[in-house]
Amino acid sequence: MSDSLNAPETPHAPGEPLRRTRAKGEPRFPDGPRADPAGSHFERRIRSFQPRRSRVTAGQADALQRLWAKWGLDIDGQRLIDLAELFGNDNPVYLEIGFGMGEATAQMAAEDPTTNILAADVHTPGQGNLLNLADHNSLTNIRVANGDAIILLREMLPPDALNGLRVYFPDPWPKKRHHKRRLIQPEFLDLAATRLAPGAIVHCATDWEPYAEQMLDVLTAHPAFENTQEDGGFAPRPQFRPQTRFESQGLDKGHVVNDLLFRRVQHGDQPPTGA
Repeated sequence: MSDSLNAPETPHAPGEPLRRTRAKGEPRFPDGPRADPAGSHFERRIRSFQPRRSRVTAGQADALQRLWAKWGLDIDGQRLIDLAELFGNDNPVYLEIGFGMGEATAQMAAEDPTTNILAADVHTPGQGNLLNLADHNSLTNIRVANGDAIILLREMLPPDALNGLRVYFPDPWPKKRHHKRRLIQPEFLDLAATRLAPGAIVHCATDWEPYAEQMLDVLTAHPAFENTQEDGGFAPRPQFRPQTRFESQGLDKGHVVNDLLFRRVQHGDQPPTGA
């Protein structure tokens, strides 16, 4: 990641406390993301994610307070989103599920300003960091969504709304009894297919080889998707996907990173687009 995409921390006066004690029931960020935006409106199901708790820095907290109303979105499942209105243009929209601290997302947004990125995660420090990066680098093509991406897809996006889906280094849930929690499953692809326009690309990457093999099997078997690789295997890492610090650390440890690039096939009642 280049230094140009490193957002500075917001300065604070010497001796000023970074955190204060909140009253019981007081929101953590009154003008920022909600703790549980969907609440109990939707049925409980097996979650593919596990919220991570870590300290929010002063700069991240400042970004959440200043920028959430402008660039943030709570996944409450209560309304249908007009993506053109959300981004202020008709550019293609890619949904990224799970962006970590947001460095790779910010770099992709900077290198392709004609593509909008709707980045969904539940990690509050990462949300603040990505907003900080977007602000510091004047990236107006990023919107940060807080909450369950399944609810976002199912309840808040219209059919064929997305031009791409990115799932980079999702939780591999390595224990066999937890495999049902993995995101890339036939049921998830059924849902995603309804929100992806014909020709849209699903791009997954993982450094957990057993999960990579499962992803390949599930995507290959799904009738709504076709492998962009003629040999039916994994794809080389495309130049537009930056190598993250997490990925570099894994490579240093001997991990093998696999990318998968699958295309949403034409709907049966639509003519070919040439995509």
